Amino acid sequence: MLDPYKPQRIDLTDFSSYIGSCLDLTNTRLSRFKSITALAEVEHELNKYPRLNSLEEPKQINILDDKFLGEKDLARAHAAFLDGSVLLEHTCAGEATRLGLGTKYLINPRLDLSPQALTNLLGEEYETPVDPDSLRSMNLGRRHMLQLAWDLSQLAIEAGKDPAKALQKQTLLVIVNQASWEAVLHDFREAHYYGFSRPKVLFMVQQDFHGISITDQGWIYDTNSPRRLHNHGQMLMQTAMDNQVFRLSESGRPAHLTWSEYRQILGGFVDKVSFNIEDLDYLRQSLDLAGLAAAVKLSETGARMIMEVVANNPGNPQKGGLCAWDAELERDVMIESFQLAGVENSQITYLNKNVNHYPYPSNALTQVRERGLAMPIAVKKGFLYFQPIQGDVNFLVDTAFIQRKEVRPINSWKSGANTIQALEAMAQQENRKGFMAWAQKITGLDL
Repeated sequence: MLDPYKPQRIDLTDFSSYIGSCLDLTNTRLSRFKSITALAEVEHELNKYPRLNSLEEPKQINILDDKFLGEKDLARAHAAFLDGSVLLEHTCAGEATRLGLGTKYLINPRLDLSPQALTNLLGEEYETPVDPDSLRSMNLGRRHMLQLAWDLSQLAIEAGKDPAKALQKQTLLVIVNQASWEAVLHDFREAHYYGFSRPKVLFMVQQDFHGISITDQGWIYDTNSPRRLHNHGQMLMQTAMDNQVFRLSESGRPAHLTWSEYRQILGGFVDKVSFNIEDLDYLRQSLDLAGLAAAVKLSETGARMIMEVVANNPGNPQKGGLCAWDAELERDVMIESFQLAGVENSQITYLNKNVNHYPYPSNALTQVRERGLAMPIAVKKGFLYFQPIQGDVNFLVDTAFIQRKEVRPINSWKSGANTIQALEAMAQQENRKGFMAWAQKITGLDL
């Protein structure tokens, strides 16, 4: 069984050393297997959390009510956003495999949700109150970035500050995949960086990897296998490698940062919040003042990661991380779905929302660089791929868990079942008073 509390050292010097670490782990942990088929049959057991059968309901969740958060806490969060002291990370590398529509950032409902595509997602007799053709021709990534710029601008106006200056203070990290990075960078240049400062918009292209296969000589990194992402844990580890994070020069050329340079940038923030591009609540309000206020407050107790717990949707329960009490560790933990062998989606009551905070982010990322993350496995089409989990940082640093006073189900566009909600969220965004006129002005585009 895989114990994420004891992550194995992953060499993050470069991609060759990372691949070498993957092979070393394979030969150490899986040497008894003589075929991929035999490995696939016990994949869930190998990934299983070692104390899964003795877990209890969580005991240390902080409820975000009036007793926990006061006006001063919220005012401090308000100021942190406007001062640009929060690193705004956007994870946009996902391929939306369950949707079958390609990279999430580039999904444009008006262009991609044809009647046949809707049938594939919703079934033969689908009904949707929002016709994709009635929406503006904007991809999900553009909507995501516009929402952030709009909400920050509104926050500045409410505080009597210049919204343009507030946007210029922000630092963004946008993580994309190899298939879409050129299109995403073009999107930012075309939209004049959505009002943000070009030097403060950082990017990273998440690497994908060939699979590992077994031969008579043992396990090998098989360059004849398909390339796949190693999940969001590898994405986080990659940000701690040299020359991965970059900004664009005036001419549009990437200027890469060493780990030391990026770590120095991280040292200037009170928090890093990681946004998931598929979160539909984001399209209604991207700035979570209560969440940031809780992160800043809990950082004073030593917490260097904050994870939010939400309710699963009883009508359409989804897989995801499970928050539970581990009596051996004497603390609440977040356990990813890879490690929940045999646990049904409907049994996950305390679900990870996947919007994480990292107070003083250089602390957590330094731990990731030095210790690596646990490395679950997945067999896909006859090859082995590692699937490290970003959420397993909760085993590396002091982590606090939060929950809203009113517990709402998670609301994200992960599967066809959520497509109607996604279209409704986009329509509501477009219909917000003054939004589209403002969006055209800030981007200089005819949207």
